[in-house]
Parts: sequence; C-alpha cells; structure tokens
Amino acid sequence: MRVVSLGDLVLDVVVRADRELARDADTPARISVSAGGQGANVAAWVAELGGEARWLGKRATDPAGRLAAELLAHHAVELCGPLEPERNGVVVSLAQRDGARSMFPDRGVAVDLRPDEVRPQWLDCDHLHVSGYALLAEPVSSAARRAVELARAAGARVSVDLSSWSTIEAAGASTFRELVEALRPDVVFANEDEERVFGGPLAGTTWILKRGARGCSFDGDERPALPVDRVVDTTGAGDALAAGYLVGGPTVALEAAARCVARLGSMP
Repeated sequence: MRVVSLGDLVLDVVVRADRELARDADTPARISVSAGGQGANVAAWVAELGGEARWLGKRATDPAGRLAAELLAHHAVELCGPLEPERNGVVVSLAQRDGARSMFPDRGVAVDLRPDEVRPQWLDCDHLHVSGYALLAEPVSSAARRAVELARAAGARVSVDLSSWSTIEAAGASTFRELVEALRPDVVFANEDEERVFGGPLAGTTWILKRGARGCSFDGDERPALPVDRVVDTTGAGDALAAGYLVGGPTVALEAAARCVARLGSMP
C-alpha cells in the first residue's frame, strides 16, 4: 500500500502541564519536540504500520524546517514538495492532565503550495490522503485539487480528513462542504464536532466518525475504543486512526489510535 499524505509538516512542540496553569508564574511541565502536522502525522503512522509513505507539501529550510524534515524522514517517510528558505510551520500543543489538548498553529509556508509545483510522479500511489487544512487557504487549496486529479489519473483512491471544527466554522461550513464535495472523496474522516459543523455525511462516501474514548463508527460499523493503561495525550490520535484504516481497516485503525494516546506527542 503506497499512501501519499498531502498536508503540513511542522515542528510540533507539545507541553504537558503537571498541574493547573499558574498565571504570570511557572508551571512545571513535560515538553516534547517532534515533527508534526496532520499530513506528516498520517504519513509517519502509515510507514509505522507497514505501508509505503510519502509526504507532500511545501516546507522551509530554516532550522525548524530542517529539524522537522529530519525527524519525519527518520520514520521512513519520503518527503516531496518545493522548498522555501524561511517560515516553516510550528504548532504548540497544550496537553491537559485528562489527555485533552489545545493547539496553537502557525502554518508558515505550507499554505503557499501552488498547483504548478505539484509533480505527477509524486502522485503515483494507491491512495491520496488530503488534510482538510489544505483546503482552507489559497493557493494550497488549488494545489490539493490538482493533486487529486493526478492521483485519480494514476488509479488512486482519495480520502479527506475534515481536520478541525473551528477552522470549518471560520471558513464557512457551506463553502468548506463545497470544497470537499468537489474532490469526490472515497473516504471522509471526521470527529463528532466536525461532522456537526460540516452538516453531516456526504452521500456516496465512506464516512469514518471518530468518537474519541467511545471508539469509532466505520461507515455505520460501531467499534469501541481499545483499552489503554493511561491516556497521556490525545494529540494525533485521529491521524493514527486514519493511517491505520488506510493500511489495514478498522482493527488496525483502533490499535494505532490506542498506541498514540498512550504516549506524549503525535508521532509513532
């Protein structure tokens, strides 16, 4: 299974506070730094689970970009896409004690990927997975549509992750829905908040509804979440689940999500 994951590659800084935040003072914390971004996360988990993974997007060669690229390549992911000298994306995630997280993204040059920069050979794959974040700004939204055209010409299936209810709401739910519909995805991944804001499932599409600790609905096939000793951090669990589904279906999806929440950070 060769999967191309189109989206952001960022330097992912995860902060897990050991107690309630102390305003204007110090709060002890555990901090991890890794590669991140939805596109990169899915690619890394695909490789971890036995697939052939390629990440596609625009990144920078500044210190943050070099480190993120090195960390992603360490997961046996092929990196494709144009380079810029500055402003690689950075995301800071605050992981709370119950495993919930809040994210503070700076997408940097990721939004500047242009359609003419997307090469057909990069889309020679079995499956193209598109991060919903890539549909929320131009020119990267047009680049994503071009990537879908090339992937389908190569015989690939296409999936979309809706990514974030807040960004869908900010973009306008009807506008975002039209963008997703235009891609004619074979599979859509959403959590319950994203499904609500998006306006419900798309007809003719396999709809994967992520329910967090309550498991997942795989196009109506309800599966419970697998037990874990301790939920450490939910960052990236949905990306791990998506990768698992693409590589091996519902069982592998739930196993990957359980592995992800049991550690700090979004990468395997």
